[in-house]
Amino acid sequence: MELSSDRAVASLEMPQDQSEDDGAFKSEGEYESLPPHVSVLTHMTAGAVAGVLEHTVMYPVDSVKTRMQSLQPDPNAQYKSVYEALKKIIRTEGVLRPLRGLNITALGAGPAHALYFACYEQVKRSLSDIIQSGGNSHIANGVAGSVATVLHDAVMNPAEVVKQRMQMYNSPYRGLLDCVRTVTHTEGIGAFYRSYSTQLTMNIPFQAVHFITYELMQEQLNPHRRYNPSSHIVSGAVAGAVSAAVTTPLDVCKTLLNTQENVALSSINVSGHLTGMANAFRTVYRLGGAPAFFKGAQARVIYQMPSTAIAWSVYEFFKYFLTKQQQEQEAGSGPL
Repeated sequence: MELSSDRAVASLEMPQDQSEDDGAFKSEGEYESLPPHVSVLTHMTAGAVAGVLEHTVMYPVDSVKTRMQSLQPDPNAQYKSVYEALKKIIRTEGVLRPLRGLNITALGAGPAHALYFACYEQVKRSLSDIIQSGGNSHIANGVAGSVATVLHDAVMNPAEVVKQRMQMYNSPYRGLLDCVRTVTHTEGIGAFYRSYSTQLTMNIPFQAVHFITYELMQEQLNPHRRYNPSSHIVSGAVAGAVSAAVTTPLDVCKTLLNTQENVALSSINVSGHLTGMANAFRTVYRLGGAPAFFKGAQARVIYQMPSTAIAWSVYEFFKYFLTKQQQEQEAGSGPL
């Protein structure tokens, strides 16, 4: 997820005497009155909090998605639905099993999303000034999201590798450190970035669809771009569902590259380690045909809808709150 929010604030161009009369904030809901040039620290703090919550709140569903994307699952790890999978995992492997790998996800999500939001907002603002004279530009949103994704995935990709290996059924790793040590020793540091190109290939269109869908929804639900939690939640959920559905085939390939399913690869006589997006696509097709590219689609959409809604609402709230607090401090310390 990775996210955006456009704040073209024409209201800041009001005459100075009117601005002084109205004060820094005309009302609690006047989100348009927020300044466009909020600090980088504000974006990073809001982004880090939103990112951690996005990845952790719905984490058990993410664990199910990883298992449902297995191309040749163990007979004991075959599931018909997300609900059935969660019940079976908890009953047979323990109540904490769906949370395995949560620690590395939280550790990676904070800095990854802090960098993402800081980069996104800066690039978006610069491009919007050029393309739309500071107004909302879908082109600027898409380009900024793509650039920010490169940074985000560079931080998050190693965490994704560890997380997905620990989520798999009968995972051989005792814990986070054991997984990192074992993978580094047996496959080298490069194993943590084996799926990076596929991750980028998936996330760039994911973010483009995500941002465009979110902004289109905002234009309908929140045309004045005020701070409106319900519009952020609904727009985020719809954007997450649409972008997750259309990029599921790439996510299946990414999961295969991250987990290196030995049983599946051995069944088609693939020796060594599978590398490269093209090889992953061919392998997925050989193992399950076209339907294999949509394994886990239901779980992926169920995971992304609330996760993205949470991330959007938390990010918008923290950005609003931190910026308002900053402005009130500046107003209090200014000349009388």
